[in-house]
Amino acid sequence: MPKFVIERAIPNIGATSAADLQAISQKSCGVLSELGPEVQWVHSYVTGDKIYCVYNAASEGLVREHARRGGFPADSVARVMATIDPTTAEA
Repeated sequence: MPKFVIERAIPNIGATSAADLQAISQKSCGVLSELGPEVQWVHSYVTGDKIYCVYNAASEGLVREHARRGGFPADSVARVMATIDPTTAEA
């Protein structure tokens, strides 16, 4: 299944309480449950003013539909074409 990186601009999200992050996560999981197994949330990185999410999904449209139903911004949705890390440099 293709992998996508989603950028969500949310001012001051890094200052959000653990309880509020839990509520956001619960909302996301509820929408994912409605959409079915063709869209899966892998994990997210919360920074000062953005959340970067990694999803597996059959299509970009499903990622955007999740954002629409959940009321989450999806400022950028990019399909991952390859993954590299330090082991990529090894022969």
